[in-house]
Amino acid sequence: MFVTILRSAENRAAAPEFMAAHNDWIAQGFAAGAFLCVGSLQPAAGGAILAHGESRAEHDARIAADPFVVQGIVTAETYEIDPKRTVPALDFVKAAA
Repeated sequence: MFVTILRSAENRAAAPEFMAAHNDWIAQGFAAGAFLCVGSLQPAAGGAILAHGESRAEHDARIAADPFVVQGIVTAETYEIDPKRTVPALDFVKAAA
């Protein structure tokens, strides 16, 4: 399982121009079954993604393809988590680990 933090970067002013493409990229992550949760860092500091079901290389490639990453609107930092304990609704992430 992965947690990726997308922090606002030097080109953050360009975010509105690439928001539609970024949202399409997010939709593709959900459609592929890779994303569990996507949200904003508060206050307006970037975003975060909770993902599973892909290898590290696949996840890194997916993140690198984010239009916000490509355009330097955000920088990405990913942490890999080996889940040991979860609420029952998240037991599936332990099986995928």
